[in-house]
Amino acid sequence: MNAIQIFDPAMCCNTGVCGVDVDQQLVSFSADLEWAKAQGVEVERYNLAQQPMAFAENAVVKAFLERSGAEGLPLILVKGEIALTGRYPQRAEIARWAGLSLLPVNLAVSPAVSPDTGCYGGKKSC
Repeated sequence: MNAIQIFDPAMCCNTGVCGVDVDQQLVSFSADLEWAKAQGVEVERYNLAQQPMAFAENAVVKAFLERSGAEGLPLILVKGEIALTGRYPQRAEIARWAGLSLLPVNLAVSPAVSPDTGCYGGKKSC
C-alpha cells in the first residue's frame, strides 16, 4: 500500500476544519482521509504554519516550494513522489493511489448479473 503525504498551506489548525467559516472542500477531504485511514492507508499531513520543518527537511517539498511557492500548495506525495499540486484530491484519486476499490465489499463480491434475464447468479426469473 502506498503512503500518502499531504503538505497543506498555512492553516489555523492541522486540518483546516476549524473556526467560523469552515471550507466545505476541506471537510470533505478530511472525511476522505479518515476513510482511507480506516482502510489501512498510511496518511501523513503537514501544515506549513505548524510544521515548517517538515517542509524544509523534505527535498521534494523544498524544491517544489522554491519553484512554485506556498501558493502552489497543497502538495500531495505518494511514495515520496509528487502526485498532485494546487488542489485536494477526490476520494477516487486517493483510492487509486492506495490501490483500493471504491465499491462496498458486498457489491465487489456479488454474483454477476445475467445479461439475458437481468437476474443475479444467472437465475431464469427474479
